[in-house]
Amino acid sequence: MPRWDPRAEERLRAAALELFVEHGYENATVAQITERAGLTRRTFSRYFTDKRDVLFAGSEQLPGIVADAVRRADPALPPFQALLAAVVDTGGLFADLVPHAAQRRAIIASSPELQERERTKLAAVTEALTGALRERGATASTAKLLAQVGVAIFQTAFERWIDQPERTDIAALVHEAATELATSLAPVAGLATPPEQP
Repeated sequence: MPRWDPRAEERLRAAALELFVEHGYENATVAQITERAGLTRRTFSRYFTDKRDVLFAGSEQLPGIVADAVRRADPALPPFQALLAAVVDTGGLFADLVPHAAQRRAIIASSPELQERERTKLAAVTEALTGALRERGATASTAKLLAQVGVAIFQTAFERWIDQPERTDIAALVHEAATELATSLAPVAGLATPPEQP
């Protein structure tokens, strides 16, 4: 075997996911992961800080990536349209995750520790999007609302991508989720405006 294996990271990730599914996240160890992958602890440490990082490696870069996509969107677009364009623009980055995404989802759902990490990741993305939308002229409260909605739309689109991997067009899935939301909110337009508070 060569000293450097270009597939080492993928082998480690695949071994970890298998063990997490078989024995539970809490019961699997880094030693078991490296043994199953046929690699060393040193190699594991080259790619991941701990076993949790197998599921979240690279996620610290996500807030900056999506915020930059909002900034790059056509300046003529209003904030929410710029947000949707950014979601579509960055969605393709997750294509490599789809094969393991269903396993990852089940593993995270089984562990309160991992669920908290996932919430922390999404909160960081929401905060970054809020800042980028404010740069495009949205007020603080509107930017936060739109960022939260944008993250929810992306989550919905990605979940559908996981469940229907044959649907490879993330743009269509994002558009579908956004359209469903808009349709559901249409009756809100008929509500009476509440009286202003004195």
